[in-house]
Formats: sequence, structure tokens, C-alpha cells
Amino acid sequence: MQQSNTYTLLFTAVVTIILGFMLSLAATALKERQDLNVAIDIKKNILRSLGFSESDSEPWTQEAVIDIFERNIDSFVVDDNGNKIPDLSVDNIIETDQYPVYCNHIPGGGIDGYALPISGKGLWSTLYGYIALESDGITVKGITFYKHGETPGLGAEVEKEWFTSNFVGKRIVDDNGKLVSIQIIKGKVDEDSPDAYHQVDGISGATMTSKGLNAFLMSDLKKYEPFLQRIRREGSS
Repeated sequence: MQQSNTYTLLFTAVVTIILGFMLSLAATALKERQDLNVAIDIKKNILRSLGFSESDSEPWTQEAVIDIFERNIDSFVVDDNGNKIPDLSVDNIIETDQYPVYCNHIPGGGIDGYALPISGKGLWSTLYGYIALESDGITVKGITFYKHGETPGLGAEVEKEWFTSNFVGKRIVDDNGKLVSIQIIKGKVDEDSPDAYHQVDGISGATMTSKGLNAFLMSDLKKYEPFLQRIRREGSS
């Protein structure tokens, strides 16, 4: 009986170790795949914010996204004063006062928009996305959200095309050059209002999500304002 119990314990221990090892390998493999999927999704959102779009005839596979991104998007890091930080990659940022910038370069050395990361609290979750500005550093080119936990049908509408398309063409500064960001209002924008240039239609039943978005969008744009002011000065000179 004692020999039988020993055999059972040894067998159980060996099986447990083997299964634990296999689960560890599976978890590692899945994590690598999950990390890749997250990276691809982020690249998709940067591209979409800058005006790139996929089509039914040419869907965005992982390989296609990587290829389009590498051929069109340059990235760099700026500091609190809006200066580029030499030899620092967006993947190696460690300080809170270092900000990544993604730009769509065009043949001949021109720039067709800058994408900036945005994030902040909504109602139930932290929202993550990108806002892209035209090369003038003033006009919104696009906005996307790729991660959040807001209520489906309410706050989760922030990721829908009907909502994000309202941002396109809006301006983040007033006529005096002061940063005013973009404001989601309650209800529909009055196009005759003097503030319509930086307002977008609200989401019905998502007041707290909208307030959170207004707050963190202004906060994040303030971080980039020295860099954006530099772009505006260079564009007007």
C-alpha cells in the first residue's frame, strides 16, 4: 500500500510539473502574440488618425499594416519645450516629460500630418487613442480610440466613425493663437456659434465620458503646445 501511494504521489508530481511547463510555454507564446496584436492595433490607429484607410479589396493584414507604417510614418520624441530629443526612440521613452510624435512624411521631405497619443479617464475606464493634426499644427486631421471600457451604446460610441468624423476640420486654437482644444458639447453644434470651429456633437447619455474626454484632450494638447507652436511659427515664416 505504501509503495502504491508513493507511486501515485510521484506520478501526480511529474504530471503537475509537465503540465505547468506546458502552460508556461503556452502563456509565453500567447503573450508574444497578444503583444504583437496590440502593437499592430496601435499602428492601425495612428494610420487611421492620419487619414489612411483600408478597403475591401485591400484589407489590412498584419504584414500590410507594418509595411504601410514603415513606408509612411516617421517618429521622434519631443521635450517640454517642444524640441526634438536626439537619438531617443518612441519605444524607449522613460521620462514623463518626453512625448512621442508620429508624422506622415511625403516624397520630397514634406509632412502631411502629426499624430499624438491621447489618454485619460472617461466614466468607467481609461481611454487611449490618437489625435492627428494637419501640418499647420492647428487643424484636426483625425482622431481614433483603440482601447477603453466605456458602456456599449453610450460612452463606447467614442470609437465610432460617426463621432470621430466630427473632429475632422476643427481647429484647436482660436483666432489669437490660444489653445482651446476641441470641446464635446451636449447636443448638436450650432454652426452659427462663434465657438463652432472647435466644438463637436455630444454623445447622448454619455455626459461623464464626454467631460473626461474634454479634460484629457486639453491636458494632452497642452503638453505638445510648445512643439505645435514651433510648427505654426515655421509654417507662417
